[in-house]
Amino acid sequence: MPTYLDYNATTPIDPRVADVMHDVYINHLGNAGSRTHLEGEDCRKIVEQARATVASLADVDTSEVVFTSGATESDNIAILGLAEYGKRNGRKHLITTAIEHKAVLNAAKHLEDMGFDVEYVPAAKSGTVAADDILGRVRDDTLAVSVMHVNNETGIIQPVQELGERLLSCFPHTFFHIDAAQSFGKLVVNVKKLKYDLMSVTAHKMYGPQGIGALITRRRNYALPPISPLFFGGGQERGISPGTQPVALIAGFGKAAELCSLEWVTDYEREVEVKSLVIDMLSSSGLQFEINGDQTRSVPTCINVSFEQVSSEALMIATKQELSISNGSACTSSSYEPSYVLTAMGLDLERAESAVRISWGRGSNPEDVSKSISALLTAARLLQR
Repeated sequence: MPTYLDYNATTPIDPRVADVMHDVYINHLGNAGSRTHLEGEDCRKIVEQARATVASLADVDTSEVVFTSGATESDNIAILGLAEYGKRNGRKHLITTAIEHKAVLNAAKHLEDMGFDVEYVPAAKSGTVAADDILGRVRDDTLAVSVMHVNNETGIIQPVQELGERLLSCFPHTFFHIDAAQSFGKLVVNVKKLKYDLMSVTAHKMYGPQGIGALITRRRNYALPPISPLFFGGGQERGISPGTQPVALIAGFGKAAELCSLEWVTDYEREVEVKSLVIDMLSSSGLQFEINGDQTRSVPTCINVSFEQVSSEALMIATKQELSISNGSACTSSSYEPSYVLTAMGLDLERAESAVRISWGRGSNPEDVSKSISALLTAARLLQR
């Protein structure tokens, strides 16, 4: 079996999370919305315990956590859910960046179709978007600013802490949304310090199940953000994400959050060790390569690297039996176009087309990683001739 090194696309589910979910599926029959029998009450308790655990990981109140199907739904609710409020109040301007996940970019484009003015701020070659470049575009009619915490392709940390603090003090009329899919459960202390109105998170990037996430809606002066639902049902999750609550998935999310709160330091130390190993192997390989993004501003869970004159597609095919990597977001993997994130950073087409993303995390064995990177370098060396 190849070594799995595509954690930014989805992390393996932790066996302890799977055990909790199996127990719920087998032993906890009921709909959490049913109020007339013990099974419904039992499931409701499971949901609320998980909500409390997720809230604790974010250092927010349980009433501020809305369960969704994942970060894509959360991103869409955060951006499109503010549209009615924006139209009513003459605030039809949104600022985001050109390197956001497609869940944000496509939601923003839909706002444009609705008559909103959207600005897409470019990134520097370092992979970061300057806080001043974003703040300098805020206007009296700016409804919201949406910026990801950690880029999913490069691992570069964006200045969301500075943005949140300065928006709150200088532009309190503007809502701030953070896509924290790649940082929640990993940069635990950093996330707890952030100032924001809305934050999107997902379980499957933190060793939990696919299909469950949350939108964290922070109170400001005791009031929640004025989100309108995008679809309608029985009123679950404050009516923001209605529908039968997937109890087992929610329980799995809660367990994943619990494990991250207990083990994130150990995870982080292992990730730093693996990244140092990967960079050392690259540096001693004799190959011509470029690491994409400023590594002093990067998380320790991934690296995006371009091998000179080596097609990323050819490299991934050549090493498919040894390791599993990607050349961009899983949401765009069906496209053979070069990464829009890298081109938005100003990298030339050849460099973007030769880029691969390698990502790891809990459970990544340094010995296995070393063998896999050795195979990757051997293939790159053959292709570079």
